[in-house]
Amino acid sequence: MSTTHTNKIDIIKATISKINEVDFENLSFGSVFTDHLLECDFKDGEWQKPVIKPYAPFLLDPSARVFHYGQAIFEGMKAYKDESDDVWLFRPDENYKRFNKSAVRMAMPEVPEAVFMDGLNELLQLDEAWIKKGKGNTLYIRPFMVATGKGVIASPSDEYKFMVLLSPAKSYYSGEVKVLIAEHFSRAANGGIGAAKAAGNYAAQFYPTNLANEAGFQQVIWTDDATHTKLEEAGTMNVFFRIKDTLFTAPVSERILDGITRKSLIDMAKKEGITIEVRPVLVSELVEASKDGTLKEIFGAGTAAVVNPIIGFSYQDVYYELPKIENSYAVQLKDKLTNVQHKLAEDTFGWTVKV
Repeated sequence: MSTTHTNKIDIIKATISKINEVDFENLSFGSVFTDHLLECDFKDGEWQKPVIKPYAPFLLDPSARVFHYGQAIFEGMKAYKDESDDVWLFRPDENYKRFNKSAVRMAMPEVPEAVFMDGLNELLQLDEAWIKKGKGNTLYIRPFMVATGKGVIASPSDEYKFMVLLSPAKSYYSGEVKVLIAEHFSRAANGGIGAAKAAGNYAAQFYPTNLANEAGFQQVIWTDDATHTKLEEAGTMNVFFRIKDTLFTAPVSERILDGITRKSLIDMAKKEGITIEVRPVLVSELVEASKDGTLKEIFGAGTAAVVNPIIGFSYQDVYYELPKIENSYAVQLKDKLTNVQHKLAEDTFGWTVKV
């Protein structure tokens, strides 16, 4: 290994790269990681000097607060390589702001921009060979923070570890997706942590999603916790509905994550002249639109999948099939957004940032 010291960060390079062992044409999402990771500890009331080092397991005390009280947050980002071999990020400032918003909600220290953004840039430059060219090829970026302070007293930790992992990726979901509309279980509640990317939000989804899987559905469309009449999110994604030629999506709230792909698609749709309404969408509206033939599309939106079309939904034991349409809004918007991300189209919004 070789070690480089700078004023901002220490870099310990891996002796041998794993890259030649990876089949980049057959990647299982989130299971292969690059040679290096970024790590920075918070202790004694301040952030320490970050380090980039070879990817490897690390030790935690069994009493670390993350295991007992769930102080853990994360983000999802992507890096893209254009045809000139330049590397780009998509709206990284939004991820950074949302990460610290999650930190505040979970009583965790905010990560300085110099640690998050400068560290990420250094890490991407070091593992740049893992970012493959071509539309659909990306490098998934997982910043996360966990409570590492010792002791099982029920209070916030006094020590934390911030890390960034990199994982080469293709498509997150594949195949047709059918969803079950939640009638009992909730993703989040008013006053809770639904607007934070907290690890516990996802753990709480697994059981009802497993039940949906057993019934033949891939995901759940979550409804509001109080009445179960308002449509909110689809699985781990924001969700859009097309009734006639209008797109609808729920407004963000303390129950609904402020998705970066979501807000980008809203702006993209407006630019393309698609009518879009951001308002609460009722389950009854969806059922009625399906019955009268005006429901044209449902699709999820998120960093990993970008856009994921849904072919049908079930509510109160009745299954509603969506029509097969050509040149759908889902396909149009995904194509236009990924063209911008991969620098195949002009970025008129100023969303892309060169590494």
